[in-house]
Amino acid sequence: MKWALVAGTIVVVLALGVLLWAYADVSLRYRHLIVSPEQITEPAVVLVLGAGIYPDGYLSTVLSDRMLTAIELYKSGKARRLLLSGDNRFVHYNEPGAMAAFARTYDVPESVLALDYAGRRTYDSCYRARYIFGQQRLIVVSQSFHLPRALYLCQSLGIDAVGVVADRRVYQARVWFGVRETVARVRAWFDMHVLHPFVVGGDPIDI
Repeated sequence: MKWALVAGTIVVVLALGVLLWAYADVSLRYRHLIVSPEQITEPAVVLVLGAGIYPDGYLSTVLSDRMLTAIELYKSGKARRLLLSGDNRFVHYNEPGAMAAFARTYDVPESVLALDYAGRRTYDSCYRARYIFGQQRLIVVSQSFHLPRALYLCQSLGIDAVGVVADRRVYQARVWFGVRETVARVRAWFDMHVLHPFVVGGDPIDI
């Protein structure tokens, strides 16, 4: 019984160690690649990650801030195109379509917009940016709580990515975002190194 207790304790400690390592690895490895727009010297495709829309088609505050930041990058000559990646699994839920409609209201030309309708999670969006849309270099736009994970996934998938922060306000759900992100970072590490989850495929799309 004593040895079983010791063995169980060792297993728990090792498991916690792995989880802490996974979280720290995702959180810290690519934080130095979060840059200001002024530090971007060569235009690239900007990846905007979906973050929820309301039933009436309006973007969540988090997503509208991502889009506004991406639009500013485009209008300042930092973005060649905007790759809008989000969920479209359901008939009446179309994140990329709503993101594109939002961009058009700011006079972003249709030719600048590329839509990825199968960006169900950040992992999917980064994977498809690399293997469907053929991108080896990206500017990723998201909030500061999300960028370390997005950059970790992009870099691990072979994309030379930098991140630009889209924090334009104090978010009411910031505590929930932090809790959710803690779990998501650990999951991202396991997705990348252990699970390799299914991602919707398709023919290459040249943008």
